[in-house]
Amino acid sequence: MMVTQMGRVDYLPTYEAMQAFTAARNPGFLNENGLQPPQNERDQLWICEHPPVYTQGLAGKSDHVLNPGSIPVVQTNRGGQVTYHGPGQVVAYPLIDLKRAGYYVKEYVYRIEESVIKTLTHFGVTGHRVAGSPGIYVRLDDPASHAALTGPMHPADPFRGLGKIAALGIKVSRHCTYHGVALNVAMDLEPFSRINPCGYVGLKTTDLRTIGVSVTWQEAADVLGQKLTAYLAP
Repeated sequence: MMVTQMGRVDYLPTYEAMQAFTAARNPGFLNENGLQPPQNERDQLWICEHPPVYTQGLAGKSDHVLNPGSIPVVQTNRGGQVTYHGPGQVVAYPLIDLKRAGYYVKEYVYRIEESVIKTLTHFGVTGHRVAGSPGIYVRLDDPASHAALTGPMHPADPFRGLGKIAALGIKVSRHCTYHGVALNVAMDLEPFSRINPCGYVGLKTTDLRTIGVSVTWQEAADVLGQKLTAYLAP
């Protein structure tokens, strides 16, 4: 997999570049000798940071965007509802041919989430999955706790005591993936209060800095890139 760290780039042209790259791919390509595909067919991982932007998923409801103010809202073709991207967040876009990789979408999502969990572990934080709610969450009162989330979710507040630290939204076209995952490192979290993050009213969003982990964007980007490269391998 080719890893490209792009720095801070505008969202819309990056989205358009992902679409163009995916449209030009030949899914399942292997040359006649069964060797690695040529460079323009190899899986890629783009790692970047975006200026402030709200992105809305295909099924996104406009009423989940409460008060965007001057922050643009971009309609996309990924799954999920509205989320926020901004400085201090590591955004990773895996461009994977799942047919060639040999696994399906459900396992792909699991592998991305596992990459985030292992990245958090590297920084002394325990990440958790919440059934039916893609992304990774942490215990706000004890981010290092290894205790599993147990028991039924509280019906009035299913995320009680949790904060979302990584959001996931993907698109698969002809077995090829784009969009990806965003890990909050050291952000201005205020813009999340202007939306219902991922469609959940009152969902708390957090980042590594807020839970007491001092790490640079570059350090987090490097570790997440390493974990994604390892866990998304065929």
